[in-house]
Amino acid sequence: MDYFELHKQYKANSLFGRYITLKDIEPLLEKLATEIIGTSVQGKPIYKYTVGSGKIRIFMWSQMHGNESTTTKALFDFLNVLNSDDELGAKLLSHFTFCILPMVNPDGAELYTRENANKVDLNRDSVNLSQPESQLLRKTFEDFKPDFCYNLHDQRTIFGAGSTGNVATVSFLAPSFNENRDLNEVRIKAMNVIVAMNNELQKYIPNQVGRFDDGFNLNCIGDMFTFLNVPTILFEAGHYQDDYYREFTRKMIFIALVSGLTDIYENDIVDNEIDVYLQIPQNNVVFYDFIYKNVKINYDNKEIITNFAAQYKEELIDSNVQLNAYIVEVGELKGKFGHFQYNAHKMKYFDEFDNIPKINQKANFCLGKDIKFVNGLKK
Repeated sequence: MDYFELHKQYKANSLFGRYITLKDIEPLLEKLATEIIGTSVQGKPIYKYTVGSGKIRIFMWSQMHGNESTTTKALFDFLNVLNSDDELGAKLLSHFTFCILPMVNPDGAELYTRENANKVDLNRDSVNLSQPESQLLRKTFEDFKPDFCYNLHDQRTIFGAGSTGNVATVSFLAPSFNENRDLNEVRIKAMNVIVAMNNELQKYIPNQVGRFDDGFNLNCIGDMFTFLNVPTILFEAGHYQDDYYREFTRKMIFIALVSGLTDIYENDIVDNEIDVYLQIPQNNVVFYDFIYKNVKINYDNKEIITNFAAQYKEELIDSNVQLNAYIVEVGELKGKFGHFQYNAHKMKYFDEFDNIPKINQKANFCLGKDIKFVNGLKK
């Protein structure tokens, strides 16, 4: 299957960039037979879409963290396949019944925050169920009685697939159901699907698929649903080189969704692929957005050669998400990699303050007399 051509054909082109809110997806939802199942803290509708006639029941939800929109974009691309005249869509609908909550946290999406309007992380509210969004998610789970759960998220640019300098463009997890991280039939089913998706993704992003830490926390929704005996798969959409709008990563999530489901209904999921799952490198915090090496600075009246790193902060300004680079670490930076790296070759550092890179300072500076950096990038 030509997944790139498939995605090009069914991409929801109206959804672009990092800032995806309810206003962006409602025109698309109006074309579907959706149901409003309740409201957020601030009274925004939470939509449910149920489609398909197959015996395998798939529950998907996205953007329970409001600032994690990549999987929402990929989800609507996938919905376009389901609602097309394509043979693939017809096969998926005949084998599966889908229940989808495309935006669990519309308040957080508008505010571009991880938390909801009450500043509660909905992915840490699975025991207390203190928030209306958490309650709606749980009720939908209980009413639908899924065979698989797909928990769709984004992850930051800091993660690598292992520690070898390969970025984690997509990461997966088959969550634990107890403190011992034991294996049972439920977890193994999720692992087998992840292995199938990883096999396909390796064709496009070799060595750039990671495995998230499986430490147990019953407050997390994936751990809770696994504890309740439903195979649950965590998707984490990460960084790809120069893809800060997450458009290429969106395509990878789309490929993972379609290929994994296709493998399920074609019975290509191989039992007991635990060892293969565990060979997927574990996510490690090894990346910065920018690293500058061999920089000369004046420190305590001595000239020294050092390195420093800068990281983007995603800041919502005038209804636009701006990536603003701030200095976050100065020193050896052992074991760290940069999505952008610059070797200063002992050129001297200058800025408009004290001519020393300082933590939380905007990454606007000069190296030598002529090389200027604005918002982390060389001008």
